[in-house]
Amino acid sequence: MEKLVFNTSSSYTLGVELEFQLVDCHTLNLVPRVQPIIDALLPDSNNRIALEFLQSIIEIQTGICQDVGEVARDLSRSIQLVEDAAVEQECILYAASLHPFAEPLEQHLTSGERYARIMAELQYVGRLFISQGLHVHVGVPDGDTAIKICDIIQLYLPVLLALSTSSPYFCGHDTGFYSYRTKLFEALPLAGIFGYIGSWQRFQDEVAFFQERKIIRKIKDLWWDVRPSPGYGTVEIRICNMPARFSETLGLTALIQALVATIAEGACHSSPMSLQLLRSNKWQAARHGLDGRFNDTFGLLSRQTQTMRSAAAELLDVLKPFITHFQTEKYIAPVHELLHRGTGADFQRLLIGQGHSYTEMISRLRNDYWLW
Repeated sequence: MEKLVFNTSSSYTLGVELEFQLVDCHTLNLVPRVQPIIDALLPDSNNRIALEFLQSIIEIQTGICQDVGEVARDLSRSIQLVEDAAVEQECILYAASLHPFAEPLEQHLTSGERYARIMAELQYVGRLFISQGLHVHVGVPDGDTAIKICDIIQLYLPVLLALSTSSPYFCGHDTGFYSYRTKLFEALPLAGIFGYIGSWQRFQDEVAFFQERKIIRKIKDLWWDVRPSPGYGTVEIRICNMPARFSETLGLTALIQALVATIAEGACHSSPMSLQLLRSNKWQAARHGLDGRFNDTFGLLSRQTQTMRSAAAELLDVLKPFITHFQTEKYIAPVHELLHRGTGADFQRLLIGQGHSYTEMISRLRNDYWLW
């Protein structure tokens, strides 16, 4: 079997992937119109637009970006192109990780060998998986650095989840979660928390083991909350819900970049930790959002136990040296606001609590997407 090679990249460069819902302009229900939108954009899409698992989802990607400012320019240009093409198909983009009332069994699978193979295996679990998220790639110099980051950052991923929650409603019900997407995702094989790896060699050995036994075909079949992407030379952070506003996407990207750099530059050392603690932290973020409890073991934060909200505030302070180094203070500002204003999930609950319908909620969130 061919040896897995980590393609080095410039440290802390960025790549961002956003998964939007396509909703009908009139009913605001999910609609399977991704292919005509992509066809209309060719060749101008410049490899920035991609199909996803379902035809009611469209993925927008950046190229390799040197900083968050370049991410902002790249994404805003592509999103606006897609928005214009969507209007021609009588639909709009909606930024949330779950649609509040769409029926999962009515969704259309995107054609292709990989998606057909996945659905054949997942069956009903796959039919329920109509979720969207934010993925952030950060460039790192080598495989061992990538594994060190994966081992350490997984403890702090629930804080990122708490800051991005946007999926409290599903199939017309209040799930009781701030991120029900997280629970749907965990039903997938090889998804979520992965535990301690230790070194690039051990990761290579595990991937080879999985491939030899036909558990996976490629690394992308490991649906972990964070994973190395050796072909890109990056660490890919995958735990976040789809933020409700563009400014929040940029803020979380800046936070993730600073967190990866802080870990890579030696703020703490990786070591095995309790999987039960990791699962507890993640549950708290998914269930209670910023009001959930967070427990630290690596000591990056001063208190071992605190709320996700206070952990996020302290984490922002810890990351200040790299935030200053990357000159991302203005992008981080909306993250500070999230701690007071609340996330997309908080706003959805507020609107529904005030008596608004799901369609009114979608319209309001859609109108607020470009607000800073």
